[in-house]
Amino acid sequence: MDPFKAGSAGVDTIIGLTGVKLTLQSTAGPVNILRGIDLGIEAGERVGIVGPSGSGKSTLLAVLAGLERVSEGEVRVAGADLNALNEDQLALWRRANVGIVFQSFHLIPTMTALENVAVPLELAGAPDAIERARAALRQVGLDHRETHYPAQLSGGEQQRVALARAVAPRPALLLADEPTGNLDGATGHAIIELMFGEAARLNSTLVLITHDDQLASLCDRVVHIEDGRIRSVTQGTARARPKAAE
Repeated sequence: MDPFKAGSAGVDTIIGLTGVKLTLQSTAGPVNILRGIDLGIEAGERVGIVGPSGSGKSTLLAVLAGLERVSEGEVRVAGADLNALNEDQLALWRRANVGIVFQSFHLIPTMTALENVAVPLELAGAPDAIERARAALRQVGLDHRETHYPAQLSGGEQQRVALARAVAPRPALLLADEPTGNLDGATGHAIIELMFGEAARLNSTLVLITHDDQLASLCDRVVHIEDGRIRSVTQGTARARPKAAE
């Protein structure tokens, strides 16, 4: 069993941030990016994070992914105290628990769609990397494009490959940083539908960073950040919708 894989089904809280602050040094002096974030997210929840440019949204996502270390506070994500892990341990933990989709697709241009999805699995030692990569591409509707290179794909198709790469390891936590920012409205909507569907299929927790309030409102909750602080948390339409009768 992977010691860095997220824990048991009995654990309800997958993200717990307490008093999180992040200060960076610059030539003009210290810059306070995060100014005391307290946030709890339940396993399986979909949470949108919105705020103006420079509010700290992407930095918060980097903290959740273990890509940025905080200056102060407690960061517990997917069963781990991230402050207690060294860089090698963080990499192993991230590989086992986190899938990330960025605004820019970050595909390797010299690799096919299938290779872009399979290589991270191969590096993680998955013996069935190719089969899982094919299955992930099929889930996002690109099984007919697996031999194509990124330059041969549209922007929406490239983001689908990026989504397939993020979900192929079956992560406990799916993070998305402005995933529709480089796409037109219709294509972006299709990507979000796929992302929500994949998160539900895998029972992954989804944290979505976006500047689009309407898009964020599709989540269970919406966290509003301004100047490195949480200003409010509101209910999204997903949680407001009544459950279908069984």
